[in-house]
Amino acid sequence: MPSAPKHDYYETLGVPRNASEDDLRKAYRKLARKHHPDLNPGDTKAEERFKNVQEAYEVLNDSKKRSMYDQVGYYSDNAAPQPGSRGGGSQHPNMDFGGFDFSDMFSKAQAESRRSGGSTSGGTSGTGAFKDIFGQFFRGGAGGDGASDKAPEKGTDLEYAVNISFWQAIRGTQTKIDVTRYEQCVNCDGTGGNEAGSAACPQCSGTGTVTQMAGNMKFNLTCPRCSGKGRLKNSCPYCHGDGRIAHREVVDIRIPAGAQNGSRLRVPGKGNAGTRGAMPGDLYITTNVEQHPLFHREGDDIHLKVPVTVSEAGLGAKIEVPTMDGRTILKIPAGTQNNQKFRLRERGVHNSRKDTRGDLIVQANLVMPDTREERTRELLKQLADCYPEDPRSQLWEASDGAT
Repeated sequence: MPSAPKHDYYETLGVPRNASEDDLRKAYRKLARKHHPDLNPGDTKAEERFKNVQEAYEVLNDSKKRSMYDQVGYYSDNAAPQPGSRGGGSQHPNMDFGGFDFSDMFSKAQAESRRSGGSTSGGTSGTGAFKDIFGQFFRGGAGGDGASDKAPEKGTDLEYAVNISFWQAIRGTQTKIDVTRYEQCVNCDGTGGNEAGSAACPQCSGTGTVTQMAGNMKFNLTCPRCSGKGRLKNSCPYCHGDGRIAHREVVDIRIPAGAQNGSRLRVPGKGNAGTRGAMPGDLYITTNVEQHPLFHREGDDIHLKVPVTVSEAGLGAKIEVPTMDGRTILKIPAGTQNNQKFRLRERGVHNSRKDTRGDLIVQANLVMPDTREERTRELLKQLADCYPEDPRSQLWEASDGAT
């Protein structure tokens, strides 16, 4: 009795059997993010699940592979159904198909080949004929016109860095960058081949199919040279068969308010074009933010050192300080110490992604008066009289046991 495949690709992606390409793509992206090993640290089975999702999408997203999988329940690049595929009880890897055992026919073809001196009609041995026939069937055709035989591949992503000022990062900005990327060739519409000058395939005489014999059986197969198209294309002279050409483009970039140094922004579809009409990659922008001479940023909080006089610190005062939105008044309480910090709520950076705002943290930096003036020295001497006791006396009491 035939055994079931190891994985049902439709169940793996969680889609119905009539799912569209768009449904497959959405399901794949969702599951790939969910099971990616980097996002599941410590989960030893995450990598296996991720590989199963990749395998299922690779087969179902390719029309030829999907067609073969829907018919026989398995796809193999080795051109033969593997153990565990749908159909067949024969143990011969090339003879098990759809519940029908070809092993007897294979043996007859071998016997006929020996009787006829080692060949069958068409000049192909019985063993080779079956290998060619089933190999071509499970590959969905081979050979062809060069670039057009390659499976479509998604375009690669591009990485660019952009320099912005401190205030551009805080408030957001619009900028332009010069990007060199591969775009679909307009001459061949991304196929890599040029229809002009194409000729009928000499192997199938333009029919798209060829006939092969295996024993007493005759098979009509897809022509391996033109992949069933019936005509051979010339390689496109503009893209030389790649289907893409290099193109320089100025891309508008919107940097949101609150961007940090090293922030990574994604611009969908602005990477390199895919091959044969496949989806393009994305463009990723990394921001390099210039430092500010006064403001120091930590996350969404802004730190600022503000000079404070001795009298302001001792008596208390209301001082004016800069913020992200302009000037504001900060109350300094009496007895403020050097390096003491004050927090102004929601006066920091607005994070547009979280829709939150950081704080402004002001650090008092005491400034000593200029002692070059006689009056200043007199005032400091009077101030010294306010300390009847040695302010370091506690140091000596605590260090009496020191040698």
